[in-house]
Amino acid sequence: MQNREIFQNSKRFIDAYNNIDYALKTRYNFNRATGFSELIRKVVSMNYVVRKYEDDLIDYGRLRNAIIHNNNEDFVIAEPHDSVVENIEHIEKLLTTPPRVIDTVARKNVLIVYAGSSMRDVITTMAKSNYSNLPVYKGKELIGIANAQKILTSLGQYLISGGKSDVFLDNIQIEDMLSTIENSNYYCVKKIDCTIEEALQEFDNNHKLLAILFTKKGLSNEMPVGIMTGANVVEAQKILEDY
Repeated sequence: MQNREIFQNSKRFIDAYNNIDYALKTRYNFNRATGFSELIRKVVSMNYVVRKYEDDLIDYGRLRNAIIHNNNEDFVIAEPHDSVVENIEHIEKLLTTPPRVIDTVARKNVLIVYAGSSMRDVITTMAKSNYSNLPVYKGKELIGIANAQKILTSLGQYLISGGKSDVFLDNIQIEDMLSTIENSNYYCVKKIDCTIEEALQEFDNNHKLLAILFTKKGLSNEMPVGIMTGANVVEAQKILEDY
């Protein structure tokens, strides 16, 4: 019988490994018999953290098999280095108790504009607030995102076609402008418990994404309790690094 006090690193490593294996299989409904390396390769496209640490996790799968004797976790034949244990425990933490966006990078005082707002009012609001992405609501329904670059592009096209700037600013409403572009790919709505990993996955999946709105139930007919934009991505990545 081995003295487990001598093999504390292996115990910590195996515990973290098992927790990662269980968490991923449970979250993505994989069969318990699915091998760890196969699991990691299948989840890569669905999970930002797994994709980031894919090579490490594949190596840790091999290491787990190397330190366990005949699949008996009570008898180990190798002891992993401190840095390896710390890294797998960091990954375990990210996958089992991930930080939520609403608690970290999300801006909670969400500034919105309404469908009937003139382009002048929207641009003025952006200038005063220094926010370049403003959710647009028609009543209680989210209908799009007013984006500074898209507004500038629309104004330029309007002027090129012979339109007058004052007409664009005062006679065109933000709803009118949104109706001229494919806007649905530029935003999404998620539940308030959305994790940083899930949000980063959304930005990775859709490079056109401007903003994620967070509501209590993740519905577009709820008022937002938070917003994350592309400007928050680097900060979110740093939080995961330091978590």
